[in-house]
Amino acid sequence: MQKPPKNGLTYAQSGVDIDAGNAMVEAIKPLVRATRRPGADTEIGGFGGLFDLKAAGFTDPILVAANDGVGTKVKIAIDTGIHDTVGIDLVAMCVNDLVVQGAEPLFFLDYYATGKLEPEAGVAIVKGIAEGCRIAGCALIGGETAEMPGLYAKGDYDLAGFAVGAAERGTLLPRPDIGAGDVVLGLASSGVHSNGFSLVRKVVETAGLGWEDDAPFQPGTPLGPALLTPTRIYVRAILAALKAGAAIKGLAHITGGGFPDNIPRVLPRGLGVKLNLSAIAVPPVFGWLARTGGIAEAEMLRTFNCGIGMVVIAAAKDADTVARHLSDAGETVCRLGEVVPAAEGAERVTTKGHLAL
Repeated sequence: MQKPPKNGLTYAQSGVDIDAGNAMVEAIKPLVRATRRPGADTEIGGFGGLFDLKAAGFTDPILVAANDGVGTKVKIAIDTGIHDTVGIDLVAMCVNDLVVQGAEPLFFLDYYATGKLEPEAGVAIVKGIAEGCRIAGCALIGGETAEMPGLYAKGDYDLAGFAVGAAERGTLLPRPDIGAGDVVLGLASSGVHSNGFSLVRKVVETAGLGWEDDAPFQPGTPLGPALLTPTRIYVRAILAALKAGAAIKGLAHITGGGFPDNIPRVLPRGLGVKLNLSAIAVPPVFGWLARTGGIAEAEMLRTFNCGIGMVVIAAAKDADTVARHLSDAGETVCRLGEVVPAAEGAERVTTKGHLAL
C-alpha cells in the first residue's frame, strides 16, 4: 500500500491561495461586464478573450497594439492604501498610445502580480481598470492575477496593461505631409500622469513629507491622493474630433522622456518643433516639484509632461478648427508652437520662453 506523503504540503501552505483568486474573479465579473461594447460581449473566465472586429463596424482594419505599466506610482498607491485610481492610469498609458496612431481602442487585458493576494485591494485595482476602459470606450476582456510569494514583499504589487485598437486602412497617423509651418497644439494634462514618479518620491522624501500631510501645491488635500490623480484619457475627444473631420496630421503622447523624446517620434526626418513654454498653463504640482527638488527646467521638460499630456499637429490653415473640435470635446487646448526645419544631428525640440514654475 502506498504511504501518504511525509509532509502533506499544499499550494496554500506555500503562500498561493487558489480559492482567493477564484473568489476575486467572481467579484470582478460585474465590473468587467460594465465595459462591454460592440465586438465584445462574453464573460471573463475562458482561456482567452474574444473580440469580433466585424461586429465593431470595421471593414478593412489595421490592428494597433500597445502595452505599458504605471511605474513607481504604484508605490504611492500601496503606501496610502488607495488602489482604485492606478487602474485608470494603467488603461490611460496604453490607450493614449493607440489613439495617437488614429486607432480606436477595442479591448484591454491586465496583469496584476503580487506576493499575497488581498482580494479587497485586487477588486479595487480592477475597479479602476474597468473605469479606465469605460472612459476609453474599450472592453476589458481578460487578464491575469499572479500570486508570487517570495518575489514581492507583503502588500507590494505591480501592474501591466495590454491594449489593442484598430483603424481603417489608410487612416493611420501620423500623416506623411507634416511640414514646416504646421502648428503644434497642446492638450492639458491632469497632473503628473504616470511618469517621473521615482523623482517625485525622491522630492517628497527630501521635503520630509508624509502621504497624509497637506499637499503644498493643493491645500486641503493630502499629498498622497493629490499625487494619485489619474492620467487623463484623451481617446474620446480625439476620436470625436477625427470623426468630425478635424484635419489632425499627427499626435504625440507626452510620457517618459517628456517633450524632447516623444514629439520627434511623429516627425519626418529633417523636421523639429519650436515650442513656446510661456503658453503652457503649468499645474502647481510641477512648480512645487521644481522648487523643492531644485530641478532644472530642461530636466523637467524631459521627465514630466509639465502640463501638456498630448501634442497635436495640424496645418496652419486648419489649426483653429482642430482646436475648436477638441475644445468642444472637452479638452483644454493651447497653441504651443510650430513645426520647423531641423538640421541632421541638431536638437529637434527647441524652446522659447520659460515654464511658469
